[in-house]
Amino acid sequence: MTRIAVGGFLHETNTFAPAKATYEDFVHGGGWPAMTHGAGVLKVMRRINAGLAGFVETAEAHGWELVPTVACGATPSAHVTKDAFEHIVTEMVDGIAAAGPIDGVYLDLHGAMVTEHLDDGEGEILARVRKAIGKDVPLVASLDLHANVSPEMIAHADALIAYRTYPHVDMADTGRASARHLALLLKSGRRLAKAFRQVPFLIPISWQCTNDQPAKGIYQKLAALQSEAVPTLSFAFGFPAADFKDCGPSVFAYGRTQADADAAADGMLALVESHENDFDGGIYSPDDGIRYAMELARSATRPVVIADTQDNPGAGGTSDTTGMLRALVRNGASGATGVICDPQSAKAAHAAGVGATVTLDLGGKSGIPGDAPYRESFLVEQLSDGKFVAPGPFYGGRDMDMGLSACLRIGDVRVVVASYKAQLADQAMYRYVGIEPTAQKILVNKSSVHFRADFEPIAEKLLICAAPGAMPADPATLPWKRLRPGIRVKPNGAAFTPTSPSRTNG
Repeated sequence: MTRIAVGGFLHETNTFAPAKATYEDFVHGGGWPAMTHGAGVLKVMRRINAGLAGFVETAEAHGWELVPTVACGATPSAHVTKDAFEHIVTEMVDGIAAAGPIDGVYLDLHGAMVTEHLDDGEGEILARVRKAIGKDVPLVASLDLHANVSPEMIAHADALIAYRTYPHVDMADTGRASARHLALLLKSGRRLAKAFRQVPFLIPISWQCTNDQPAKGIYQKLAALQSEAVPTLSFAFGFPAADFKDCGPSVFAYGRTQADADAAADGMLALVESHENDFDGGIYSPDDGIRYAMELARSATRPVVIADTQDNPGAGGTSDTTGMLRALVRNGASGATGVICDPQSAKAAHAAGVGATVTLDLGGKSGIPGDAPYRESFLVEQLSDGKFVAPGPFYGGRDMDMGLSACLRIGDVRVVVASYKAQLADQAMYRYVGIEPTAQKILVNKSSVHFRADFEPIAEKLLICAAPGAMPADPATLPWKRLRPGIRVKPNGAAFTPTSPSRTNG
């Protein structure tokens, strides 16, 4: 029987964010399932939207025996601590080394992990696994669409396969594709040629949505270019908030011949570069966005949904900033916002009880420039233990644990307050505290794009606002110091030079 070792370790690192990812963050998982070990991996990683779950399904259909090691992820943040990285990678590599004879390895990775001691987390993971299994055992990994792919990652893996949707509704599908590619390698008994290209400019995440052009057309063309000659082709937008040399978009192709791989990679690179002018767009200030939403809401039959993009916890945001909440209240709007992560306020609401009025210093505790706690009196409308299922297309039926949570009300604005952070990408993240999202005039989600998978069908219109937060909508405003020389810090932006951070050169 074919034996395949599997594992997962995912983190998207915003090196400019204020809080690091500890081992306990991976144990809890945030928006990911809680950490699982050994046989528990195969029990948890089923029927959910995750790369490993899709791989397991297809592997079992092939009749493969799976040897699970560890699976975990944590909500995006600043660097993964050295302790967390070494603890988890050691467990994964030791599990693979102890598996006995194996025919292949599959890893569910993100591709944009930076640690306290390593710029290229996934490059190191793949290098250690390769050392453990030797040069002849196939090693395949799935990656996030936001992977910052490095030459080292390409070198150590036989194939890297990236998601093709943002919102990421195809995470499980990418795991299935990884299993099919591994099956191809096992059947043929030979490696494919590799081609890797890095795009010369950073792309803001707000303009990476694959529901819209140009991303939609790029991925349609990518799918059309795959063939028997080029079985696997990927374009990763990159995560434009990781200050190291390989931050940015990339293309990677695997072909029957080097010429096949090079032609596919060069064609995709030219296509992406041809759309540089399209990867930029308008974003509203908090007050302008709320006032425009209120104007639309007067005649709308569905909610106007606003992305609080700069406090997106899916991009390293702290999920506790108060800029959009203040704008809602200041302009007399009616609606709901979430999730503000503030365990102290959630605990105080539970102590006060439903129906009580509590004065809180809500949110604003992360030291984000331009933000501060919002001191006001709130009515406690509903309480929750924070446990629920998120059935929408992004989380895909995942069990969620937001900790002690509450629905607080101030004026005509309801606020979801929780003890843990997770990107508000599912309607259930309002309903679990008693807010029916479809009944609101305005919804403000701490998310950039993932929320669209579940909220676009119920939205009158989608807007993007930029209140203070850890993930600037314009990557050129970040104080870059370590990018590779020459990469443009935004579409049509200034080229980075090591002696001149982008904050001062445009």
